[in-house]
Amino acid sequence: MSQKSELRDGMMIDWDVPITMDDGLVLRADIYRPPQEGQYPAILTYGPYGKGLAFQEGYPDQWRRMAEQHPDVIEGSTNKYQNWEVADPEKWVPDGYVCVRVDSRGAGRSPGFIDPRSPRETRDLYLCIEWAGTQPWSNGKVGLLGISYYARNQWNVASLQPPHLTAIVPWEGASDSYRDGTYHGGILCAFSGNWFKKQVMTVQHGLGKRGFVSPNTGELVGGPETLSEEELAKNRVDLRKELTEHPLDDPYHRERSPDWSKVTVPLLSAANWGGQGLHLRGNIEGFARAASKQKWLEVHGLEHWTEFYTRYGVTLQKRFFDHFLKGIDNDWKSQPKLQLQIRRVNGLVVRGESEWPLARTRWTRLYLNPADRSLSWEPVKAKGSVTYEALGDGVTFMTPPLEREMEITGPVASKLFVASATADADLFLVLRVFAPDGKEVVFQGALDPHTPIGQGWLRASHRKLDPKLSTAYRPYHTHDVVEPLQPGGVYEFDIEIWPTCIVVPAGYRIALTVRGRDYEYAGEGERLTTFVNVMKGCGPFLHEDPQDRPPEIFGGKVTLYAGGDQAAYVLLPIIPGGK
Repeated sequence: MSQKSELRDGMMIDWDVPITMDDGLVLRADIYRPPQEGQYPAILTYGPYGKGLAFQEGYPDQWRRMAEQHPDVIEGSTNKYQNWEVADPEKWVPDGYVCVRVDSRGAGRSPGFIDPRSPRETRDLYLCIEWAGTQPWSNGKVGLLGISYYARNQWNVASLQPPHLTAIVPWEGASDSYRDGTYHGGILCAFSGNWFKKQVMTVQHGLGKRGFVSPNTGELVGGPETLSEEELAKNRVDLRKELTEHPLDDPYHRERSPDWSKVTVPLLSAANWGGQGLHLRGNIEGFARAASKQKWLEVHGLEHWTEFYTRYGVTLQKRFFDHFLKGIDNDWKSQPKLQLQIRRVNGLVVRGESEWPLARTRWTRLYLNPADRSLSWEPVKAKGSVTYEALGDGVTFMTPPLEREMEITGPVASKLFVASATADADLFLVLRVFAPDGKEVVFQGALDPHTPIGQGWLRASHRKLDPKLSTAYRPYHTHDVVEPLQPGGVYEFDIEIWPTCIVVPAGYRIALTVRGRDYEYAGEGERLTTFVNVMKGCGPFLHEDPQDRPPEIFGGKVTLYAGGDQAAYVLLPIIPGGK
């Protein structure tokens, strides 16, 4: 495999540039740079999705929807170099940036063993950053910019503090290997195993002639050699097996998660309110916990792949990088620490804020009342209970219609008192809003078009809290020990519900549903070609593994207790009107 260079579409493009790792393995990168001689900052990505795979071919449903609904994405570009979840070089190179796309070890045109998010990959990314920062075309400053996989590995490599890493923009990128997408509250999520098959194995190095062809070079996306299925299997980890072998937050997960005390680089963390099940929590935790003195948080709505590519997103990214990679004294110095797209039932409104959680938050408890299944603004005096079938629809508690508009923005938590007929129980919590006509308010989430207001999860045997990291509004579970229940015994649980934002109109109702299986939207579902299941409210983030959730344990009856000294509640971040 040899590299070649050519001048195309106003860019000097170097194809399949070799980058040698410290173990001798050679990775391959495509470099898009200004044709004029000079030294420029680099925007770098390292990941497993195949640098030669066109967005339009690999993710046709997502591309079609984005292009139709957001025409500014395709304006000002031939769109020939669009890749999934990375920057379009035609929108960056003319502004004096070099775009570097590296196929990660074992993926695309790079040989080797695929082990997603492993320490070896993080080391590779470190070395790629240092390589880019010392090239003749480089000004010595490297920024990281990308979505999802190209975001979450930014957190990890920032912990290693590469000398040439100058600023990062992790856009919708999880940070905690255990909590953010693999085990929700200790419950195994099916996403990672399915994702690996549908999005990584399809561009594994060695697919050769059985894989895709790059429309720009005519070269095979999965490398020049065509390996047998047996050979391909030997060159990749069995991800689902590996994850099931690590059901607790052990060293496996910790070495795949950042050390926040060592993340000191300037950062812009971009989250999505609809990213329940992946990324949202990690972006907000990253902003809140990173040691960086210069850090900003942006939270948007719409699909996972949209705002990164729109004029809104690209403008924000360039303002940040112009300031930190080029040293331009622009208006970034007046950028609010938080830029939030506030969700209303009829759209989104951008607002600046100063801190997370918002300092003016009125932390408000809504108390569960088993007698009438209501949510009450006042403590419930009478003790009561309600029992539900764990694999049924659960129990929903609801407020009366609101007398006035109410904004809920921030982290959410719940305290429950629960007994199970078996030695364990999985608690699925759904924060919901209903219109006066009884129709549920849902939003276009990161993936699912019918995403509820908020979700949280906890396996009862994982109820142990970390007292140093827990707060009233964000319980933090250790997930380092299994503590079975005594059947019939009543236990107290503090449950994290991922952060949310919604302005609830007068006349609407707030509700909390407690159940023992995934939320399902009552209407029609939707399917995207890159995902296994029809999306019915939770996208691909389902918890149906019978090995993880044997029905004899998790399919029994669960009883909720509330009232009196068992004051069960949901804690909401109410934001007073005005600023």
